[in-house]
Amino acid sequence: MKTSDFYYELPRELIAQEPLKNRSESRLMMLDKVTGETKHKHFYDIVGELREGDALILNDTKVLPARLYGAKKDTGGAVEFLLLHKKSLDTWEIIARPGKRVRPNAKFVFGNGELEAEVTDILDNGNRIVKFTYDGVFEDMLDRLGEMPVPPYITKKLKDKNRYQTVYAKNSGSAAAPTAGLHFTPELLEEIRKKGVNIGYLTLHVGLGTFRPVKAENISEHKMHSEFYILPAETAELVNRTHSDGGRIVAVGTTVARVLETAGMNGFPLGEQTGWTDIFIYPGKTFHVIDALITNFHLPESTLIMLVSALAGRENVLNAYAEAVEKKYRFFSFGDAMYIGDMISADKNKDEKTS
Repeated sequence: MKTSDFYYELPRELIAQEPLKNRSESRLMMLDKVTGETKHKHFYDIVGELREGDALILNDTKVLPARLYGAKKDTGGAVEFLLLHKKSLDTWEIIARPGKRVRPNAKFVFGNGELEAEVTDILDNGNRIVKFTYDGVFEDMLDRLGEMPVPPYITKKLKDKNRYQTVYAKNSGSAAAPTAGLHFTPELLEEIRKKGVNIGYLTLHVGLGTFRPVKAENISEHKMHSEFYILPAETAELVNRTHSDGGRIVAVGTTVARVLETAGMNGFPLGEQTGWTDIFIYPGKTFHVIDALITNFHLPESTLIMLVSALAGRENVLNAYAEAVEKKYRFFSFGDAMYIGDMISADKNKDEKTS
């Protein structure tokens, strides 16, 4: 199967540049993963689409405000650091621009000098290893000095950092948000709990590799990036119990799908685990754990549109995307959402129209 098989035309004006004022008022496209049937709702309607006994699994990673703007200590030349991975205490792997200023042993300052960094190594891929020095707590320093590393297709400055975090974000470490979760509010989650839907959490720290284009002509030759995850014992037990009782496992986001499918490679029961996953799910691959997926609309020819195509079929997905374009849905990180699973509305034959 070719990468070009997952291309679709998207008018630039449909790429959402900022989040809606109210998270749960995004539009929601329902896609039956077997028949390809679609319906059009709003995200707050997701309560009516979940059943008592289902398990809704969320990624509680927290995005670091990991983009820092500073200056070279001796010359004052401007630099930009993008933090990628914490290597050890106060030592990080970063992307630096412009690279010519960021040489080994070079020193940099950020803010009013309260944060400093020294380059200790340059990796083969061009990334740098830097050691930071400061007084206080590093995360507090980032909150004051850092900016959210929003994706390159968002050109409008984000006014409120919290709008690129889910309301349940807890464990810091991501370079990008698990955007399917941005639509939930505390009130909506409480409604879901009251319906008898069990909610579980896991952590996958999203890396910038999620935006890396697929350059291989044949998708099976693409080398997938690796991301760190934690599947707690209580979440594994919830998934096992739900599966045994005949409930559905509803993954919120492709990140959750990747963790659960990694954990389920050897079947049930799932167990507590921590590690790195480079699982690549595309049509022809079988899902062993999840039954349904809540997700946003993804970039053409991306690994993420390949994943949703594995769940619902490439033709069904591309037809749904074409319909979303026609109906002017908002796309990508701050855009609208999809539910992909069985069509579960009680009034299945009701004629619904997008408002």
